[in-house]
Amino acid sequence: MDAGTVNPVNAGANAGANAGTNVVDGVSDLTGSSRSIAENFNTFLSLLTTQLKNQNPLDPLDTNQFTQQMVQFTSVEQQLKTNDFLKALTQSAQTASNTEAVTFIGKQVTAAGANSELSNGNASWEYSTTRSAPDTNITIRDNLGAVVHTDKTSLASGTGTFNWNGKDANGNQLPDGNYSITINARDANGSYVPVTTQITGTVTGVDLSGTIPVLMVGGAQVNLGSIMAVQSAAG
Repeated sequence: MDAGTVNPVNAGANAGANAGTNVVDGVSDLTGSSRSIAENFNTFLSLLTTQLKNQNPLDPLDTNQFTQQMVQFTSVEQQLKTNDFLKALTQSAQTASNTEAVTFIGKQVTAAGANSELSNGNASWEYSTTRSAPDTNITIRDNLGAVVHTDKTSLASGTGTFNWNGKDANGNQLPDGNYSITINARDANGSYVPVTTQITGTVTGVDLSGTIPVLMVGGAQVNLGSIMAVQSAAG
């Protein structure tokens, strides 16, 4: 093969790009890519030197082409370094988020959500509505989604609390655990009335197994983004 036809930037940059696709457990090995691009730079220089030595004297290497090759290789190197930086930034943000979540342990929080913990025969949900709803149906489900309790009531405009004693329609006491509420509210004209629900409880732990930390409030799971208020737990 004529050495004058060697394109060092393709050889070096392609090797660097290929190194950037190494995947371990679904995560790109960006650190390995950075090492590879540095090693490939030496290969790039070696190929370039060979190309210069063996160029056709009657058709010397175009300086513009040489400059373009250098720019292309530098662009690949910069891209991989940027990927390394973004990975480090993401890990730093994850650590900060986990640290913030842990500080909630032992504090009482109010968060948007439909889940609440039935404990010692009592579960409660706070709700808020912009107008009165005299025709309201409340449905409570267990953690499997089965309906365990229904109630027909009237809601006044503003905020309030719905308390449930943990008994089903037959008066049987249900076991402690996580239950959810659905409120279907209608005004005097039969029009739907939006109702938001919140839960209040003490944070007992943090689940860090997922991509984002999740607070454990009793048996309910609460995302940091759904927290509306925080206060010290009652002593």
